[in-house]
Amino acid sequence: MLDLGASPPCESFLAESELDRPEPTYPLHLRLCGSCHLAQIPPLIDPATTFSEYAYFSSFSSSWLAHAETFVDQAVDRLGLDGGSFVVEVASNDGYLLRNVVERGLRCLGIEPSVNVGKAAREAGVPTLTAFLDSGTGAAVRDEHGPADLVVANNVYAHVPDIRGFTAGLRALVADDGWVSVEVQHLLSLIESTQYDTIYHEHFQYYTVATAQRALATAGLTVVDVERLPTHGGSIRLWARPEAAAGPPSERVHAVLTAEKAAGLHEMSGYTDFAARVAEVRTDLLDFLIQARRRGERVAGYGAPGKGNTLLNHCGIRPDLLPYTVDRNPYKQGRYTPGTRIPIFAPDRLAHDRPDYVLVLPWNLRAELTEQLAYVAEWGGRLVFPIPRLEVAP
Repeated sequence: MLDLGASPPCESFLAESELDRPEPTYPLHLRLCGSCHLAQIPPLIDPATTFSEYAYFSSFSSSWLAHAETFVDQAVDRLGLDGGSFVVEVASNDGYLLRNVVERGLRCLGIEPSVNVGKAAREAGVPTLTAFLDSGTGAAVRDEHGPADLVVANNVYAHVPDIRGFTAGLRALVADDGWVSVEVQHLLSLIESTQYDTIYHEHFQYYTVATAQRALATAGLTVVDVERLPTHGGSIRLWARPEAAAGPPSERVHAVLTAEKAAGLHEMSGYTDFAARVAEVRTDLLDFLIQARRRGERVAGYGAPGKGNTLLNHCGIRPDLLPYTVDRNPYKQGRYTPGTRIPIFAPDRLAHDRPDYVLVLPWNLRAELTEQLAYVAEWGGRLVFPIPRLEVAP
């Protein structure tokens, strides 16, 4: 469906001492199953290699913190959770979501494979188990803590190569009358808005509601409701229950399935022109950067997200076209982007250098970052968003 060449793991940021060492790259090819239509990339990288030490901390995004707090408020009301309830979050990162559950006096547990971010969660007062989820982990947690009334799996369902084993783990965790909430980027949004930079080696699958239904059903979980969300450029929040407690799916499930079918995503036809549109994004961005350089205008980057590294590597953008980027995460500051070796500084570098343009790599946070970067206009600088199409903000 799409060939992005070869790319290093998107979160393997380099220390200065590593710049003279070889750097492994892996094919990045998006493929579509002709039988079930699940979009996926080959599982070439062991998740233990990626997630044991992880560079992404959820709490550095204020909009994501607000999203998590709103979700907890709504889930408590929707499900009638109280002091006797038990909430488990899988891939709980630094406790960004469960801290809201702790504040409400609900019993909870995070399951997080990354040692460094799990440590940060515990330091923030969120009980956290360092482990990958599979059926054995799910059963062990259930035996020790009891069944969960709510299992949350935000932006993790695409990150596991053994989707059947992971789904069995979700079923092992949840009570027979409980709920599972899964947030994942929606393939419909990815295709419609050419969001190809979210294709990277951490993401093994790319879901429609139809393919998510099939995957969850392998462990006896039934999708009963779905919400379309603006996060990550367009996501879906799937509400699933054990089959015996599920009941019929909501009208919202039927509506999204209808939209997917109308876009051709339940057959092969909806994917045929995607690669050509990706090529246009690449051409437009490179043309902008080359022309800016010829005019003597300076461009700096904002953010060093994993998706940005897919974009930079696919486009072949290196320090001659983008001398540096900045990021709020101290873990990334002083390091270099994988593959393209672009240095990463603290955000105050922008105000010091006053570049003509700031290329916003986490374009999905446009509203948040437009506000944060409003000061760029003080010296006549302009923000540039590369996706869904190149846009130089006024």
